[in-house]
Amino acid sequence: MTAQTPSDGSGRTWLKRLLILPPILLGAAVLAFLVTGREPPVRTDAGETAQPVRTIEMQPLAFVPRAVGYGTVEPGVVWEAVAEVPGTVIERHPELERGQLIEAGTVILRLDPTDYELAVARIAATLESIAAELEELDAREANLRASLEIERRAVDLAERELARARQLFQRGTASQSRVDEAEQTLLSQRQRVQELENELNLIPARRRVLEANRQVNRVERSQAERDLARTEIAMPFDGRIAEVGVETAEYVTAGQVMAVADGIDVAEVTAQVALAQMAPLIPRDIDPARLPAPALARLPERLGIAAEVRLDFGDRTARWPARLDRISETIDAETRTLGVIVQVDDPLRLAIPGQRPPLTKGMYVAVELQGRPRAGTLVVPRVALHRREGGRPLVYVVDEEDRLAFRAVEPGPEQGDLVVIEEGLAAGDRVVVSDLVPAIEGMRLAPRRDEALAAALNARATGDDAPSTAAPPAAPPASPDEDSE
Repeated sequence: MTAQTPSDGSGRTWLKRLLILPPILLGAAVLAFLVTGREPPVRTDAGETAQPVRTIEMQPLAFVPRAVGYGTVEPGVVWEAVAEVPGTVIERHPELERGQLIEAGTVILRLDPTDYELAVARIAATLESIAAELEELDAREANLRASLEIERRAVDLAERELARARQLFQRGTASQSRVDEAEQTLLSQRQRVQELENELNLIPARRRVLEANRQVNRVERSQAERDLARTEIAMPFDGRIAEVGVETAEYVTAGQVMAVADGIDVAEVTAQVALAQMAPLIPRDIDPARLPAPALARLPERLGIAAEVRLDFGDRTARWPARLDRISETIDAETRTLGVIVQVDDPLRLAIPGQRPPLTKGMYVAVELQGRPRAGTLVVPRVALHRREGGRPLVYVVDEEDRLAFRAVEPGPEQGDLVVIEEGLAAGDRVVVSDLVPAIEGMRLAPRRDEALAAALNARATGDDAPSTAAPPAAPPASPDEDSE
């Protein structure tokens, strides 16, 4: 048999594979040389990194408690021109239109007075008639008294005549008929006297009847004159007409509202304020539940609360000085708010063109109340207060070694983004206002005082900042080169 030999192609393939081995071996030799010839890395201990944080230093302040509520402006006085007597409108003032300002004393409506004038005249005639009857009664009384005096004298004469007749009869010089005639004459005179006395006794009763009738007619005349005066309806104060409900020649009934006017001397706002905000405004030595009614009525004056009404226009805020007049007697069960009523004097006259418009009915405004300052108060921004489950709230402070410490505190009233600290902090403590994540007690810090935030907190706590209808701004966010390092 003949032996087979590899073809030329198969031999070339094995040759190529053998040519790859020298470079691979050479690279492995170089890598081994580099690894074995390099010095090992030097190990260094990493130092503790300080976390940059912003802080504010606790300083006792004269904290001014404030509360903000919202309500609608209403006039302090609303007058309804109610028809007290029926009648036809015969005159209507030309300026009796909605929105018009009308001065006090201006007659705005007149009703037809004819019926009431006739009633006054009729009663006046009745009074004149009674006066004439009383004069006649006086004259009659005088005449009766004169007649009575005459008749009494006649009785005396008749009694003497009877006595003489009896003496003569006893002597036998006069007959019995003469005695009987004299006695009959005496009885007739006595009867006449009795009749006159009876008539005189009836005169006082008749006079009392006439006096009573005169008094009744005088009362009716006063009522008729009042009804006549009520046909003219005049403005009781300077006011703005809010509604008009009658026209000339229209018949109105008693009790019908003909017009409505709003007083312009005082504007009122009933603002709903949260109970949590109202509580700090009441001094701790005052317990409203134990005050008697008169003292409770003077409570707004005793509290010394200043008030201000504000209206936000977006680019500016208009403000009106106000006073706390009274506090609502009930609490809104749904919103847990208390109604406080503040008043603004001369709301129209306080207008400043381009700055402050007239405070008019229907405006939805904010009402800010400021209580008496509380000296020696410590406050922190809300972001500095940390809530922990099952324990007291915490505040992060920087200790003497610039390390983080947790301080349990007793928070008090909250106002906007401010929180009053009742216990747990002292003057000079450095409170962390940055957001530390994670916050590990004892970690090293690099504190930097945030003077701008401290000044802003001071101004808001003491009431020196310009009031705003919005809540006070929160602490500014940390810059990238501080907390994010």
